[in-house]
Amino acid sequence: MSEKIEKPEEVPVEEADDNTAEAEEGAAGTAMSKSAKKRAKQKAAAARKKEAEEAGLVVEGEPKGEVETEEGGEGEASKKKKKKKKKKQNGCTQQTWPEPTVPVSKQFPADAYPEGEVVEYHHEWNKSRIEDDEKRAMDRLENLKYNELRRGAEVHRQVRRYINDTIKPGMLLIDITNRLERKVEELIEADGLKAGKAFPTGCSVNFCAAHWTPNTGDKTVLNYDDVVKFDFGTHISGRIIDCAWTHNFNPDFDPLKAAAKAATEEGIKQAGPDARLGEIGEMIREVMESHEIEINKKVYTIKSIENLSGHSIEPYKIHAGKSVPIVGNKEPTKMEEGEVYAIETFGSTGKGFVREDLETSHYMREFEMSNIPPLRNPKAKQLLGFINKNFGSLAFCRKWIDQLGETKHFMALRQLVDAGVVEPYPPLCDIKGSYTCQYEHTIILRPTCKEVLSRGDDF
Repeated sequence: MSEKIEKPEEVPVEEADDNTAEAEEGAAGTAMSKSAKKRAKQKAAAARKKEAEEAGLVVEGEPKGEVETEEGGEGEASKKKKKKKKKKQNGCTQQTWPEPTVPVSKQFPADAYPEGEVVEYHHEWNKSRIEDDEKRAMDRLENLKYNELRRGAEVHRQVRRYINDTIKPGMLLIDITNRLERKVEELIEADGLKAGKAFPTGCSVNFCAAHWTPNTGDKTVLNYDDVVKFDFGTHISGRIIDCAWTHNFNPDFDPLKAAAKAATEEGIKQAGPDARLGEIGEMIREVMESHEIEINKKVYTIKSIENLSGHSIEPYKIHAGKSVPIVGNKEPTKMEEGEVYAIETFGSTGKGFVREDLETSHYMREFEMSNIPPLRNPKAKQLLGFINKNFGSLAFCRKWIDQLGETKHFMALRQLVDAGVVEPYPPLCDIKGSYTCQYEHTIILRPTCKEVLSRGDDF
């Protein structure tokens, strides 16, 4: 406990000075010379200074506390607080908070972005990798690839911290997603297909588990009792970070998101070269379904959503061919060294099975275009050129097309879907009245270890 310091009594210096001056002037007579008056004033000033020092109001010739300065100011008490500047360390600029405004490339020296969480492989057959000299040499050869992934991951961490700190009940979901996507573009320094958003921001609410984002004009409001799954991606040179989390305001839903978080961690633990995908799914299901939640005095076992899964990722290809199930099956396919995976799990208080529902917002052009028949409709051709230029094979949404100026695109988009050029991804929903949850991380199976690229302080 600190001691309160009492302010010293003020010395009536002005009265003392005036009396001293008058006494000296009286002793010298009314005919005192100018030089004598000057000496008297100097003497009085010296007396004032001495008295102030004895009272503790002056240190090393400078006024303390609220002693007035010669300019009539109030000393240190009146000084305005200076605005904090962005500090530079090693030529790099620190991030600004609570709103991040400094691009990630300006925060780290020589493009050396933070490493994700490094985890040794779980299985016995992989444990020697961490000390294998040949594997270490192979690891070093991939530094450019790792660095691009880590840059995208750092953007993801900073954007989700910003969004989590700013969202409140009563906000429009379209406003939240627009804010999030603008911040991604700012921090990643969006550059066409070289760097930017990897897919639309999913913000699926309650019984909707995935693939929902507001279309232009949507007025959906985020409420206190909503459970929303935020799922967004970043990319550098097509190297995608896919990461998601569940957000709730009402703490009654904490057990729901705890189940998905624990299940995702189990999936990460079991991942590694030669791990069988079907066996990983069974481990995930066991963890997920060991959790329960009570809602309105009814207890629900949290089920793994059997027809949703994680997936492998390749440059510019979000779904690269391998699926990581979240329930057990007899899938014999194995993970391989060097692969990138989105390990994601979904839980539900409903049936644990999703169907297509609600208005479609997500679309993606086919990755392979060699077998696509020629288009005859000029508007469809024009829109395809627009998609190739702005999105390539990355997923996009109708809102983005509107924002880039193509507001009358719906019929042409439908024709591209009918021709098999573009694939729609409708929202995926469990039964109405149920609640769903999701957590997801992007990992890479390095020669020596696995790296959880999107790991942050939050999850």
